[in-house]
Amino acid sequence: MNDRDSAVAEVIERELQLLSPAVRSSRALSDRLLDPEFVEVGASGRRWDRESMLSSLAVMQGAADEGPQYVPTEMTGTVLAPGIVHLTFETVLDGRRARRSSIWRKLDDASGWRMYYHQATPVPEA
Repeated sequence: MNDRDSAVAEVIERELQLLSPAVRSSRALSDRLLDPEFVEVGASGRRWDRESMLSSLAVMQGAADEGPQYVPTEMTGTVLAPGIVHLTFETVLDGRRARRSSIWRKLDDASGWRMYYHQATPVPEA
């Protein structure tokens, strides 16, 4: 596996962690995966910054082990530049589909890959 493939694999692993109820329900675990300059445009159209996301993540849908959980598919990644990976994929949560795009960056080896930007776009029902 070359460096580019390794970077994409590590970012995919971290994206899957962020989708898991164990990480979503833990501010400490989520904190390690979000970049200090994190921004998200959610499927609702709402804009989130890092602090608002960390404060709300544990109570959002998909955070509880017993409730609906994100089911990701078609996850692929591309290295855009050294230390920058772009992922695209789809999710289903409680019957609702969304197309997702996230940008991950690695500023140093100590903090590792962190999500810098995320956007979700609802997929209309056919």
